[in-house]
Amino acid sequence: MPRDNATFEPVRDWSTYPPVQETIRSDGSLGWLKRISPVVLTHRWRILWSVVAALVAMVAQILVPRVIGLAIDRSLINRTSGLWFFMVFLLILGVARAAATFGYRYGLYGMAFKVEYQLRTLLFQHLGKLSFSFFDRVQSGQIISRANSDIRSVQMFMAFAPIMAVQFFSFVVAIGLMAAISVPLTAITMIALPGVFAIGQRLRKIMFPLSWVIQSRQAEIATVVDESVNGVRVVKAFAAERHQIESLARGAERLRWANMVQHWTRASHTPFIENLPRVALAVVLLVGGLQTIDGSLTVGELVSFNLYILLLQAPFRFIGMLLILGQRAKASAERIYEILDEVPAVVDRHGAVDLVPSGGHVTFSDVSFAYGTEIVGGTPGKESAPLVLDRFTLDIPAGQTVAIVGRTGSGKSTIARLLMRFYDVQGGCVSVDGHDIASVTQTSLRAAVSLVPDEPFLFSTSVHDNIAYGKPGASRQEVEAAAIAAQAHEFILDLEHGYDTVVGERGYDLSGGQRQRISLARLFLSDPQVIVLDDSTSAIDVEIEERIHGSLSGLMRERTTIVIAHRLSTIALADRVVLVEGGRVVADGTHQQLLDGEPRYVETLAASLGEDSW
Repeated sequence: MPRDNATFEPVRDWSTYPPVQETIRSDGSLGWLKRISPVVLTHRWRILWSVVAALVAMVAQILVPRVIGLAIDRSLINRTSGLWFFMVFLLILGVARAAATFGYRYGLYGMAFKVEYQLRTLLFQHLGKLSFSFFDRVQSGQIISRANSDIRSVQMFMAFAPIMAVQFFSFVVAIGLMAAISVPLTAITMIALPGVFAIGQRLRKIMFPLSWVIQSRQAEIATVVDESVNGVRVVKAFAAERHQIESLARGAERLRWANMVQHWTRASHTPFIENLPRVALAVVLLVGGLQTIDGSLTVGELVSFNLYILLLQAPFRFIGMLLILGQRAKASAERIYEILDEVPAVVDRHGAVDLVPSGGHVTFSDVSFAYGTEIVGGTPGKESAPLVLDRFTLDIPAGQTVAIVGRTGSGKSTIARLLMRFYDVQGGCVSVDGHDIASVTQTSLRAAVSLVPDEPFLFSTSVHDNIAYGKPGASRQEVEAAAIAAQAHEFILDLEHGYDTVVGERGYDLSGGQRQRISLARLFLSDPQVIVLDDSTSAIDVEIEERIHGSLSGLMRERTTIVIAHRLSTIALADRVVLVEGGRVVADGTHQQLLDGEPRYVETLAASLGEDSW
């Protein structure tokens, strides 16, 4: 019996993992850091106490050279103070720096990993909102690359950038302490800075386009690998392994070239950035040594000054690394924003209501549709593709079973996709129980209308979870009952672990018929009001198909069913047959009526079934 239709209740409950509320700024004219700031600032307190801890570590580090210099002058040369005091003080500074370093590294890395989690979740949430038209034109490898390596590049920058910023702040403080010891020596030290800055700017300008190229070529390789794995049966069927290897090698060579250019650029610039200050160190040793000899500078002060110069080496070493990380993160962030900025072509309209089906009356009224012609924000794009459906009109009363028959390319599967609102129509209207499907929420529509495609998809999880995908809280008894109805129970029990058997990639370790039966069991369990069967028993042998049809007949009772049919046995399920040609209904009646009076119907059956199969 049909379920109680008084209210709409979603079958899925994801409350254990609530969606991420924060998102990036939509203004594309802003810099990439400003755009991501709403996400980062959700961790403002963690960032604050991490920065405070980093400052404590920095102060402890900066004090060490000065304390050593004082120890040399007062304890070893002038002998006015005991050495133990300075040793204890250095020990305290060491402990304080160690504790503070742990605190800020733990805090900043934790922040970076949380931002990584939020970005990855945001990206996946947005992918879930994007329409089929987006996935029709974007390679899966590109998406995988952006969800993994690009987000990781942003995460690495978020972890290291604050640490490096503190290092540069310590550089400023060290310069101040050095000036307190000797202004002339400090001026000599600063001579190298303009050269370092100029080289750093040049490196930054070169690294950004190189980072973009590298990330893009990593995505190309991910695409080749993804297609080779998912299409392994086609590859082997045509003995095309060599071709795929060559495609991967070509992509890997392009990536190698880009990486070599990047590392050559880094290798040719970083030594100057790191070693220019060391030239200044040699001059400081000469001038400082002379000042120490003539008594204007103490030995301890000279030692302290040189230790400060050594401390300055770390920020200079980090400049190259920061520039590379920053430019790579910028390139990666902009690649991520390309997806997050993508506007879904199919969205819930403002004020959309939940669809509570009262019978399942389906109507197509003058529907026109062409692939590659998106409608975004209610505005149709430029129509350049040929119409698949051209003023298609069909009325299916509640509870009726209709078989849709037509040649390949006539638009049969498109009818199912439009009913599920995988795409929006470019003209006309599709309605369920008098409600334009564009005015109801997609979630409620797809709870009321269920599709079993001709090529069933199984996830790499247990058979139980695959059947219960539309109703995650289903009990084992409910799952088994659905499997029995789909004639899948017996072969499932023969699997190594029964319903707990984990199927392989896309379920390819099962036969096509077994995958279709599990997909049908998923349908039985979800209990929709409107059923769409897109040639869903094509891989099942006749004997099992007859038993499934018996179960389907019970399921279809008091439900509206659309059967996209190629087999006479499937057409026999229907109360009515519709012949589609050129994107329109050209004949409508019972199977026998069309067989007797519609030559085009006979020709279509002959083409799809073979003359002696009917």
